[in-house]
Amino acid sequence: MTFYAGLFKDTAKMEWPKVQDLAMTFEPVMRRKWPAYLEEMNGLADGAGVNLSDIVAINVRTEIAFGLFSDGCTALGWRTEDASFLAQNWDWMEAQKENLVVLTIEQHDKPTIKMVTEAGLIGKIGLNSAGVGVCLNAIKVKGMDPTRLPCHLGLRMVLESSSREEAVSKLEKYGVASSCHMLVADASGSIGLEWSSVELQKIKMNSSEQVFHSNHYLAKHVGVEDTNWLGDSNFRVTRIEELCKTLGGTPTTQSLFELFKDEANYPGSICRAQVQGNGSASLFNIIMDLKRCVATVTLGRPVSPEEVVQLAF
Repeated sequence: MTFYAGLFKDTAKMEWPKVQDLAMTFEPVMRRKWPAYLEEMNGLADGAGVNLSDIVAINVRTEIAFGLFSDGCTALGWRTEDASFLAQNWDWMEAQKENLVVLTIEQHDKPTIKMVTEAGLIGKIGLNSAGVGVCLNAIKVKGMDPTRLPCHLGLRMVLESSSREEAVSKLEKYGVASSCHMLVADASGSIGLEWSSVELQKIKMNSSEQVFHSNHYLAKHVGVEDTNWLGDSNFRVTRIEELCKTLGGTPTTQSLFELFKDEANYPGSICRAQVQGNGSASLFNIIMDLKRCVATVTLGRPVSPEEVVQLAF
């Protein structure tokens, strides 16, 4: 809360009470459409001794500022004969690194979730016991619809699904409230979902059964304008595709991790650094093998790991 309160005040001249007010415009829709998520946020608020509006604000922070304060990152999905990989570096301000949480969620009649999230956020990046995984790329496009599903609740919905197809179907039912890209995968492969507040475009696997993405739209979207807010986004998505070609058709968790150490175009590289006016660094890397339902999370920049956590079912 302190991190995002300071961020909104510095960059949007918006005090936290105003952020709370904006966030609570989502509450009636959540209560009607996704009451279980609202109940969980209520529990978080009670446990932390804060207001419900504080927790809702964290969970809809992407929507409040049309993606301005969202994560930058480089992501890939790659299905091979023996594996289905989903991987990314998650880039954000270093001050938020201390608030990252490796979280397991067990629910009745739903897959168990293991994800890396920010304290207070009930949905983020990870995988579940059914072998479904999701990554996130920020895309900064004006527009927000509070009747649609907030981005991070959409990530949670993916992680409560038993297959890629089920996840896509549920998201299409509700739509997503603001611009973002979700890379959704299971053992059968991956699909990119480029959302705006009004529509969806899908990025299907290429001839090598891969999907690559960074922080700009790859498909054409009618009625919205991509700001391409990170100038290095084009470079990174091209660079990760080129690097994957060097692996041939047999990537491994370790060989993919080596690619995410790449510092070409530093500091706006795949492995980002918060220096020279660059506003974010790679705070963690995650590589999932969805056929095996395992993931390796490396905290810190991949070139200088601080801790490695294994997620498995």
